[in-house]
Amino acid sequence: MDKNDLSHRTGCSCCNGHLHLNPQELSRRQFVKMTGAGAIGTMALSGLSWATLCASTSFPDIKPQRQPLIVKPVLSYEVPVRRSQTSWRSWGGIQTEKDASEEIGRISEELKLLSSRADFPVQFLPVSGIKNKQDIENIKDLESADTIIIYAAGGWMDRFDVLNGMGKNIIFFCRHKSGPVYLWYEIISPRYLRQHSDNLKVAGINENDVVIDSQDAILWRLRALCGLKNTVGSGILAVGGPGAWSQPLESVMKVVGEKYKLDIRDIHYDELGSLITEAKNDNSLQRNARDRAKICLDDPGLKLEVDSKYVENCFLLEEIFTRLMNKFSCRAVTVNNCMGTIMPLAETTACLTLSLLNDAGYLAFCESDFVAVPAGLLMANISGKPSFLNDPTYPHDGIITLAHCTAPRKMNGVEAEPARIMTHFESDYGAAPKVEMKIGQEVTSIMPDFAFERNVGLKGKIIDNPMMAICRSQIDIAYHCNSREMAEKMPGFHWITVYGDYLKEAEYALKKIGIEFENLG
Repeated sequence: MDKNDLSHRTGCSCCNGHLHLNPQELSRRQFVKMTGAGAIGTMALSGLSWATLCASTSFPDIKPQRQPLIVKPVLSYEVPVRRSQTSWRSWGGIQTEKDASEEIGRISEELKLLSSRADFPVQFLPVSGIKNKQDIENIKDLESADTIIIYAAGGWMDRFDVLNGMGKNIIFFCRHKSGPVYLWYEIISPRYLRQHSDNLKVAGINENDVVIDSQDAILWRLRALCGLKNTVGSGILAVGGPGAWSQPLESVMKVVGEKYKLDIRDIHYDELGSLITEAKNDNSLQRNARDRAKICLDDPGLKLEVDSKYVENCFLLEEIFTRLMNKFSCRAVTVNNCMGTIMPLAETTACLTLSLLNDAGYLAFCESDFVAVPAGLLMANISGKPSFLNDPTYPHDGIITLAHCTAPRKMNGVEAEPARIMTHFESDYGAAPKVEMKIGQEVTSIMPDFAFERNVGLKGKIIDNPMMAICRSQIDIAYHCNSREMAEKMPGFHWITVYGDYLKEAEYALKKIGIEFENLG
């Protein structure tokens, strides 16, 4: 589409046409030239062909998986020696080697049960006991861990400093009534967190990293950390390059690089166009796209309201994106300026394609808005469900409408919601799903700010799937906070919405990378 077509640029809120209005926005080549690939982890892809792509990759039958969080449990204790007429032991129920051995067995059983309950991939390493900081050197599997749970039964805080100095996430667990009481149930705050002062003093650890008794509290923190592990440093294919929804691209991507460290693989539309042209001449691929489209459209929960050719072309585009992601070790993809660029290449819109990819276990987003995409990655990796990047409206009377032309059908990660396949709204072209999300479903919405300093979280409930003249997938959600307060506190633009309540996990994970969190839920 001609960039001088102002009727498109000013009227379209969901296809990135409006990005051209920002005088500070950079082209893909300008952006790579100014920042360099290493500065933000962006790599421009070139020299691709459909033949070599097919030779080096296959269309996967297995759903892509999150990487497991590796957790190392460490019991800190001491064995005091009785001395006459003086204090010789600290608080706590772990005072002997026998006590410690029994406690290691208790912890192991608790973690075995926790592992069976986890709805995210996690691996617990064997429990190790330490009586001093030198014992840490003998723990051979510490280096392989992502997270350390310190069971702080006893001992001094110098060993905590050594463990925290390894640069891994730390959770402290202290017993009150779940077993023998721990010394650090008494002194974790004044002695360690505040270091004998009135303020936090330990880098990277705060009050939210301390758990008393509750296995559930350990579980949701590990869920958050699993999401963080699978997001920070992860790969994403940026078709048409990264964007930043009306923000200066260079400054946004600098912060994305610092906080999320994403490995962005940038494929220009020239390259994609060549791949699409070659793929269209692949009779086997065309036949496969038709067959898969037919199977999809046979779903009784799906109603087709456009020419089936648009749907077939979406399946062809899906295979191209899937092979590209697999070749460059990405589980995620986002598409920039898709309405003006991808239509003439693919002869459809990317809306349904991105929905199909989300349902297959990939993480797929339109608009390439890297203000919101990192939060979308994080919430999908925390919840294990696809995230819905959407345009919010104005909150009123306890209700807000969220809408976009791209939405996953498998919002719960398993079952497909009913949907209508319609045209993309603004262009009235291609194939876009109107997903009828479940009425009464609890959802979490995250509102990223433009500065990557503060995200706002909201818990709501879906109360309607309206049919207004807006983006096709649309939901009204009800919430319990004051509407004016929400209007005053809403940052940024795009929201990320997932099924379920993950506000605690979002706050915990975001604060680990230096983003504050305000809970409106």
